[in-house]
Parts: sequence; C-alpha cells; structure tokens
Amino acid sequence: MSVEILSSHRCFGGTLNICRHSSAATGTPMRFTVFVPAGKGPFPALTFLAGLTCTEENFTVKAGAYRAANELGLAIVAPDTSPRGDGVADDEAYDLGQGAGFYIDATEKPWAPHFSMETYVIRDLAAAVRGNFPVDGSRQSISGHSMGGHGALTLALKYPEHFRSVSAFAPIVSPARCPWGEKAFAAYLGEDRSSWAAHDATALMTSGNAVGHFDDILIDQGLADPFLENQLKPDLFEEACAIHRQKLTLRRQEGYDHSYYFIQSFIEDHLRFHAERLK
Repeated sequence: MSVEILSSHRCFGGTLNICRHSSAATGTPMRFTVFVPAGKGPFPALTFLAGLTCTEENFTVKAGAYRAANELGLAIVAPDTSPRGDGVADDEAYDLGQGAGFYIDATEKPWAPHFSMETYVIRDLAAAVRGNFPVDGSRQSISGHSMGGHGALTLALKYPEHFRSVSAFAPIVSPARCPWGEKAFAAYLGEDRSSWAAHDATALMTSGNAVGHFDDILIDQGLADPFLENQLKPDLFEEACAIHRQKLTLRRQEGYDHSYYFIQSFIEDHLRFHAERLK
C-alpha cells in the first residue's frame, strides 16, 4: 500500500513523518503521522487513537511523546479520527460525523459507505505503516484518549493477536451507557442495542471472552475531568475486570482534567509500560 509523505521533520533524533494514503475501508484519503526513532529498525510501534473533534495532529503536536519514544526505540503511529471530505457524511454536532468516527464500522446510512474506522485501523493503517516504515508488525501496542481510549480498549480486546499491550487516558469505557456513545452507536449501528456490545469495552470484559490476553491494562483518569461521571465512568470497567480477575491499573489522578496537559503529564509512563511489553 503506497503512502505519500507530505513532510518529514527531525525530532529528538528521530523523524516525524506526516502522511496521506488511500484507504479501501473508508473509500477516502486518510492522514496519519509516524514517528520513527533513531537507529536501525524494525522498531516496535504504538498506535495512539485520539478523541472527539481531533485529527492526527492533536497527539502529534500536543502530547510531548517523542523524546521518550526516541529513548525507548519506540515508533508511534497517530491516525485521524474519521474519514473526511465533501462526499463524506457529517453532522453539525461535534460528537457525530467527521471527527467522531468512534473506531467502529458503521452499518447504517448515511454513515456506512465511509465510516469503517475499525477496519481502517486494524487493516489499512497497519498495512500502510508496515509496508512503508521500519516497524515490526509482530510487536504492536495501542493506546488512546477519550473516544480514542474507547477505541484502544475495544480493539485490543477484540483483536488481541494484533497487540501486546493496551492503555488509555480518560477512556469512554462503556459507550452503550453514556450520552456520547448512545448517540453515536444509534446513528452508526442502529437502534438495536444487541449489536452495541461488540464495541463496548465493559461489555467485552463482562462477557469473559476478552480475559487473559494482557498481563495488565493501564488507565489514567483525571479526577477533575468534567466528563468523568456522565460520560467516562471508569468504575464500570474496573468492576468488570475485578469480576473476571483481569489485572487493571486504574490510576485516579487528583486535579487533572481531560486535556492534553493531562496526557503530557503521564505519557512517558504509558510509553514505558508499552516498551517493556514490546521487548
């Protein structure tokens, strides 16, 4: 799969590449960034999924991840959060449509033709990165923030053969039980809630089928996050993990909110968590 490198930038000794390619899953051009550390690959890689309203730029510019990534010899991939373009369905609200793909494959009109972000991340993005950059396809991990934290958890639990480890910042752990998720799932998947469970991290963990693939799951959650009680609800995932004896390190961080200042503060911990499991 060919990739167009729009620009490359030296960064902490490594190279940050800003890229575009055509995706069969979305039927659109998609943008992503890849940080390649200094040295000789192939390198283990972490994919980071961003949240609502974000593009591939948010993590790339704001997370402050690349100094530690270069030190650890860890590549980082950051995709866009949805398909985009004039022919792609959208909504006036910030939490539906372009910028709000929720990392699932939509089945309902008008979203189904392009909103296939689950297949995009698992198949097209992975193939584009493997085919064009010195990364080791057998040593992959995933993380994300908010909507992207939901994506990281669910994709890791559904495709454990793809990922050695998973972490998240302020994830939506049960979209089937919060306003953001209920709105998006009803639009993308339809009103039949029985189809939603396959895209809900807490439901996946509760089923027991996703247990035992990871030695630990790391989540950081700010206690000053304005979305904590109504949208994120980490207690639900914590309870499901406890029932099935899945180790979960859920760190509740006093005074931290939902912003990239929060992510900056703990990103190195997450990179080291993944690097240890990608050796």
